[in-house]
Amino acid sequence: MTNNLHVQIDENEVYRIGIDVGGTNTDAALLDSRLNTIHTVKVHTTRDVNDGIVEAVRRLLSESGVNPAHVKYAMLGTTHCTNAIVERKHLGKVGLIRLGAPATTAVPPLAGWDHTLKAAVGTHAYMAKGGYEYDGRTIVDMDESEIKEFAERMRGEVDAVAICGVFSPVNTSQEKRAAEIVQSVLGADMSVTLSHEIGSIGLLERENASLLNGALLGVISGVVKGFETALGQFGINASVYICQNDGTLMRSDYALRYPILTIACGPTNSIRGAAHLSGLQDALVLDIGGTTTDVGVLTQGFPRQSSTAVELGGVRTNFRMPDILSIGIGGGTIVRSGEAGVTVGPDSVGYELLKRGLIFGGDTLTATDVVVKLGRSEWADALTDGIDEQICRRADEIMTQDIEDAIDRMKTSADPVDVILVGGGSILVADELSGVSRIVRPDHYDAANAIGAALGEVSGETERIYSLDDMTYDEVMKEARRHAIEQAVLAGADPDTVQIVFTEDIPIAYLPGNALLVKVKAAGRL
Repeated sequence: MTNNLHVQIDENEVYRIGIDVGGTNTDAALLDSRLNTIHTVKVHTTRDVNDGIVEAVRRLLSESGVNPAHVKYAMLGTTHCTNAIVERKHLGKVGLIRLGAPATTAVPPLAGWDHTLKAAVGTHAYMAKGGYEYDGRTIVDMDESEIKEFAERMRGEVDAVAICGVFSPVNTSQEKRAAEIVQSVLGADMSVTLSHEIGSIGLLERENASLLNGALLGVISGVVKGFETALGQFGINASVYICQNDGTLMRSDYALRYPILTIACGPTNSIRGAAHLSGLQDALVLDIGGTTTDVGVLTQGFPRQSSTAVELGGVRTNFRMPDILSIGIGGGTIVRSGEAGVTVGPDSVGYELLKRGLIFGGDTLTATDVVVKLGRSEWADALTDGIDEQICRRADEIMTQDIEDAIDRMKTSADPVDVILVGGGSILVADELSGVSRIVRPDHYDAANAIGAALGEVSGETERIYSLDDMTYDEVMKEARRHAIEQAVLAGADPDTVQIVFTEDIPIAYLPGNALLVKVKAAGRL
């Protein structure tokens, strides 16, 4: 599918390219310096994901006519890292040092990991003396000779090392010193993931996220090099950014250190694109593709983050993830009719829709066939004769009910909400839905994910526990905001444009010392 609008190219303009790789399609969008959408294309995702990216860039340039030398920014949202974890492929071997003995010896590292993931990542996990109390006071001093011994055992056996200490987000000193020791033994080029840079307070989930981050370092390196090579072969010399799962960007060198932050960036790109295209800052977003419908929440222009631990490849983690609800309804969802009545999904024909759908001469009734038969969508030369209208009406009722239920589950009150529809499958949605005040279908809705990738906001955040016995509330918030802004600048944001976009403070009654958990997020433009 291509956006065939007449393209007006300004030879003095500076452009940016956004690419989002999904399970079915790879979308690309060309935006100008004012973030107007100039052109979009959609190609099938290939088995080798890089081939699809190359084809998307080729078509975007040839159809738009833009001079490659005028493309100054290139952004990529990709499923590479998600696929590597789910498929247990291309993961690196990671050694772990937990700074938590004797306090945490009751629960060993890699607890809850299945044998396939353990085999892929490795089992070089050690528990060393160390750790802090919630307020940063030392539980046990770290034994540097012990760290050296564990590093020696890892020599030649691991591709990266993860270091995780008890309450290290509150006090980072032991993790940083342990990293120095590991690199002194294994070499300065040994990649080391520090858990306080990845997850939040919970030890086991943060440890898991750090291990997975280390395992993905080789994957993201291939992604970045492949993307840069693809751009280079078309004569594009652009600054490269990778999409994060909070709806913002990070420089490619930052992504090479924190690949886990790319997990689930696809739905967040769609949410950011929906906000940009619709002009709404607070709404629900339905991103409907070929296989699933992802329902997300837009809050102040950014995706709402999940407040619970997230399972990734069967492993509990606590790094930031978007709050997304997925249901098995998409353009290729299979509709069946039998003795039990009409059923919809959850399986889909996916990218084979144009071959297997009834309106295209295939043999499978799909959700797209249903809405075309009912006249809600037009398709040239659609073969609708012979499709049972009663079955279609019942299937449409089921799909509408499932979508309304999903919207209701994501709402925070009973009040009606605005809903923004994006994705090629959004033709499935009726013009009116229960509990919805307004349905918005913006221009370029089918490329919202690629447009969201190209928007160019860069963020940083902080999450840690402070003791109000040691600092005033104002001092705590000032320090947290300073750290979040610092992280945004490190990720590539222009310091003059960085603003605080989210703050939250939660008193923690079960900890002594008047403890306060503070979360702050800052974002700025490139």
